[in-house]
Amino acid sequence: MGMDQFQYTGKRVLVLGGASGMGAAAARLAAGLGGEITAMDVAAIDYPTAQSVPIDLRDQGSVDAALSQLDGRFDVVFSCAGVADGTPGLMAVNFISQRYCIEHLLAKGLLGPGAAIVMIASVAGLPWLRKLDLVLEFLQITDWDDALAWIDAHPGTDNYMFSKQAMCGYVAQQAFDLLKQGVRINSVMPGPTDTPLARANADIWLAFGEDYRQAANLAPLSAEQVAGPMAFLGSDAASGVTGANLVVDQGYMGAGATNAFAAPLIKMMLGVT
Repeated sequence: MGMDQFQYTGKRVLVLGGASGMGAAAARLAAGLGGEITAMDVAAIDYPTAQSVPIDLRDQGSVDAALSQLDGRFDVVFSCAGVADGTPGLMAVNFISQRYCIEHLLAKGLLGPGAAIVMIASVAGLPWLRKLDLVLEFLQITDWDDALAWIDAHPGTDNYMFSKQAMCGYVAQQAFDLLKQGVRINSVMPGPTDTPLARANADIWLAFGEDYRQAANLAPLSAEQVAGPMAFLGSDAASGVTGANLVVDQGYMGAGATNAFAAPLIKMMLGVT
């Protein structure tokens, strides 16, 4: 197979949330590797694509209309949309709508054997196993409106961290059933990454782990540094990888958990002493 297994030549790639940040970086990288890109976002797409489709992930009607414009099967889905705490419709954007899109593609036969799904979670999702019962209870609610109602009824879940915990749980939960259909699903879990969304929330997002980066003489991750692992997970080179939530954080979580770097917040997140 050689280097061909890393290429996207002949592959059709759908990018949810492809206008900027990691979604745009993943789309550009996949295009550079030979992929044909269809990008969906509420914002305008400013790079060449085979198709650009407007979509408002807060609105099921908009999502249905966008999905109806898709033509033919896809080989890779990059599920990349995300908003910060305080944004109306956060859970719809960050998880419920993206799950809805994936389930639609599967039900309509637009994802089939050999296809790969790559979602963008976050290191904020790492404690998902500590909240497994709650995550699994939420994941049982597959109807859009019922899922929103569940969030409303469960204080402390309408936030960025829980949206990413739900995504990590979804990836792990769905991997076996999808594997039987020949479809792989994984996520990347980035640490602080220099994107427009992170810059808009810099006092929290880019401050996280700043002492670690200073000690290692590092800048925050670039969107391209996250796009690389995403492209790998979507490629044939990762054909044996599914159900994985891949941490991409310059080693911060591991260093904090093992006392290689003093990071009490990491220990608290992971529940280690």
